[in-house]
Amino acid sequence: MIKRLCCNGLAMLGMISAVAGAADTSAGFMANYAQQSGVAVSALSPARGEALYRSEHRGRDGKTVSCTSCHTANPKQAGQTRVGKRIEPLAPAANPGRFTDAAKVEKWFRRNCTDVLQRECSAQEKGDFIAWLNQIK
Repeated sequence: MIKRLCCNGLAMLGMISAVAGAADTSAGFMANYAQQSGVAVSALSPARGEALYRSEHRGRDGKTVSCTSCHTANPKQAGQTRVGKRIEPLAPAANPGRFTDAAKVEKWFRRNCTDVLQRECSAQEKGDFIAWLNQIK
């Protein structure tokens, strides 16, 4: 019995490691961003991620903007760009394709952070943001 428990525990640990090491999963992105920022994945903060999403900033045109301006207050809902194009939900629970392509993830973080914050997001901010979205069910 103990042998079976140990084997099952090792198998589970192996599966968790494989998911965390996968490049194009939300867990993989969180691990990469945590490593880039020099913190443990457990130090990523869903609360900071949500605060980043909801915080308002002065945009390029002087108007107040936030992530919710295009993505809605509920990340499980579809949003809309300024020109009316549909944006699929941000939350992986509502959009399983979210955080599955590294090039797209980096492209959209760069573009959206620059639009809203007038700067690129830090690795820690990206990790916090994904940590928050991952907890939404």
